[in-house]
Amino acid sequence: MTEKKKQLQQHKRIATGLFILMALVYIIMVYAIRHTPAAWMGYVKAFSEAAMVGALADWFAVTALFRHPMGMSIPHTNLIVNSKNKIGDNLGDFVTDNFLTSENIRPYVEKVDLANMISSWLNKPANQTILENELATLTKRILTELEDKTIVNLMMAKAKDGIAAINIQSFVSKGVSYAIDQNEHNKLLDIILPKAQIYVEEHRQEIYDNVVEKKPILGLIGGKAVTNQLINGINTFLEDIARDPNHKIRKEITLRLEMLAVDIEASPSWKAKFDEILNQFITDEKINMYMSDLWQSTKTSLLAQLEDKRSTLRTYITKSIARVADDLENNEENKAKINKWIQHTIYKVALKNTKEVGQLIRNTVDSWDGQELSDKLELEVGKDLQYIRINGTIVGGLVGLLIYIITSYL
Repeated sequence: MTEKKKQLQQHKRIATGLFILMALVYIIMVYAIRHTPAAWMGYVKAFSEAAMVGALADWFAVTALFRHPMGMSIPHTNLIVNSKNKIGDNLGDFVTDNFLTSENIRPYVEKVDLANMISSWLNKPANQTILENELATLTKRILTELEDKTIVNLMMAKAKDGIAAINIQSFVSKGVSYAIDQNEHNKLLDIILPKAQIYVEEHRQEIYDNVVEKKPILGLIGGKAVTNQLINGINTFLEDIARDPNHKIRKEITLRLEMLAVDIEASPSWKAKFDEILNQFITDEKINMYMSDLWQSTKTSLLAQLEDKRSTLRTYITKSIARVADDLENNEENKAKINKWIQHTIYKVALKNTKEVGQLIRNTVDSWDGQELSDKLELEVGKDLQYIRINGTIVGGLVGLLIYIITSYL
C-alpha cells in the first residue's frame, strides 16, 4: 500500500470514528434522559444529533464525487466517473486559457539562457571529446545505414541535371570568340606557317611527282622548273602571311572564325551535333558507373577517417568544436543572438501549439478508465476532503446546539 493510500485510509477512519463517537453520545444521552434526566443532557443530545446529520451529509457529498454512496445509483453521484470527458475538456481549456498565454509564457521564455549553458558545457575538454565521439559515431551510423543504390541514383539525377544545364553550344562558341580575342588563332598560324614552309621544301620531289602524275604534259615541257617556281611562290606566300600580322589571309581567317562562333551559337545543326556527341560519350551506364565509384570511394574514405582519431577529418571536427566553444565563450554578441533566436523559437512554438496541448490533455483524460481516474484523484485530494467530513461533524453539532439553545429560550 502506498503512503498516500495509507494517509487516506487513516483520515477516513478519523472522520468515521468521529461520526461513530457522536452516534454513541447520542444513544447514551437518549437513554440517560429517559432514566436520569438532567438539564445539560439536552444540550449534549442536540449537539450529537446535529453532528451526526452534518457528518452523514458531508460523507454523502464527498463519497458522491468518487463513487455511488453505499452502491446505490443515486442521481448526480459518482461524478468523476460520469463526467470524465467533461473533466478532460474543462481541464484542457483551463490550462490553455490560464497558463499557455503570451502573458504567462513570455516572462519565462525571456529568462532562458541556453547559450550560456551550452557554452559552459562545451568549454570543458571532456565534454568536447564526448561531443566529437558522438558526432563521429552518428556520422558513421548514417553512412553505414544509407542505401547505396538510393545515394547513387540521387547523385546520378543531380549529375544528369548538371550536364543537361550545360549549354555546350554557347560554351564552344564563347571558347572560339575568346580564342579570337586573345589572338590565339594568329599564334597558331605563327606556329603552323614555318612548319608548312619546311614541309614544302622537304617534299619538293614528292610535289613534283604528284603534279606530273596529274598533268603528264608538264613533265615534257620542263615540269620541274614550273614546279619549283610554284613551290617558291607558295613559300613566298606563306612567308608573307607569317611576317604580316594584318595580312588579308589572317583577316579572312579571323572573319571566318567569328562567323563560325555565331553559327555554333545559333545553329540547330550544331546543337544536334553536340547532343549526339554528348549522348555517345555520356550514357546512363557510364554516369552510374562513375557515381558508384565516387560514392564508394568517398564512403570508404569517410568511414576510415572517422575511425582514425588522428585523421584529417577527426582533427577538423576537434578544432571546429574547440573554435565554436571559444567563440561562444567570448562572443557576447553571438550569445545574445543565439538566445534571442532560441527564445523566439520557443515562444513561437509554445503559442502555436497551445491548442495541441489542450487537446493532448483532453485525449489523455479521455483514454483513462473512469474508475481509475476517480481512484487517482481520491488519492491526491481525498485526504483533504476527509477534513470536510470532520468539519461538517463539528460545525453541524455546533449549529444544532445553537438552534437548541435559541429554541429553549423562546
